[in-house]
Amino acid sequence: MFARAQVVSGDLKARASLDAACEGIDVVITTATAASRGGDDTPETVDWLRHQNLIDAATRAGVKQFIFVSANFAALESPIPIAAAKFKAETYLRASGLNYTILAPTAFMEGWPERVVGLSVSNGRPVTLIGNARGKISFIARSDVAAYASASISHPAALNQRLVIGGPEALSYRDVVVVYERVLGYPIPIHFANPDEDILDLPPIVVAMLAKDEDEIVDSRECASVFGITPTRLEDFLRLEKG
Repeated sequence: MFARAQVVSGDLKARASLDAACEGIDVVITTATAASRGGDDTPETVDWLRHQNLIDAATRAGVKQFIFVSANFAALESPIPIAAAKFKAETYLRASGLNYTILAPTAFMEGWPERVVGLSVSNGRPVTLIGNARGKISFIARSDVAAYASASISHPAALNQRLVIGGPEALSYRDVVVVYERVLGYPIPIHFANPDEDILDLPPIVVAMLAKDEDEIVDSRECASVFGITPTRLEDFLRLEKG
């Protein structure tokens, strides 16, 4: 582990700035993503092409380890743009010659449960679930991903590895509603919808993901033990967030 960190400026859109930023740097950790952004910041530009710039700059500078936060569902043929973009960045990184660590987390607790359940509850509306909503997901907290990234620095078990990481429990969205009910202390109404309904509460990409209703179960117990991580349960996360 390094004794200290030095802050330097760099812009993923400006390759020259990345060359300067990477000069003399031992480790690069990148979490940049187009998720929740817009305009010119698309999965193709941010998650793929601008990461290509950063990987090239790190290679030129002789960086000792490049840690890239990708996604468990990254796949070239995926209809989800960010999944395809992450896959292309992973492939480019592997071929770069850099020592790399790819962290491939499952769905973030801060994102999906809050988007699907939390926002509706906050707005006093029933929670909209698609289909049966029985597919189970090992939701992970962003803070746990950050802990994995920190623990991966110079760790032999992390070098040139793709680490698939998830939370300590697999929950369906039905289960997520139950967890919210326990934390908030009151029942939450659910509206079960068909994927082809006009669902105002949810963006089309969210509807498409929920309609798949597939398991994304990851057993990270061994990985967590190796890197000294105590995974966060959704209920503990929500109790901390909701105060």
